[in-house]
Amino acid sequence: METESKDESKDIDVAREGASAESREAFWRANKRLIFILLTVWLVVSLGCGVWWVEWLNQFTIGSLPLGFWIAQQGSIYTFVILILIYAVCADRLEREHGVAE
Repeated sequence: METESKDESKDIDVAREGASAESREAFWRANKRLIFILLTVWLVVSLGCGVWWVEWLNQFTIGSLPLGFWIAQQGSIYTFVILILIYAVCADRLEREHGVAE
């Protein structure tokens, strides 16, 4: 009987939390994958376009500035802000899908 009582209290706690352990694990797997993808995009834009491919990008201009210089100075910051917004929207969607939304 006492075992049933403990199992019932676990079920109640899980219901209060709104998600099962499997759902929370799936959420964190998806969340880590999302973070990895977004950080990879940021790495490619900031390091790739601002350092590695700057000479090739400098043949193009934005206004009077070479594109490689502009990306190194402004573009990577804009990209980072946009990625934060994308993460906020996607994380909210993931939370709702996995039942861990606040």
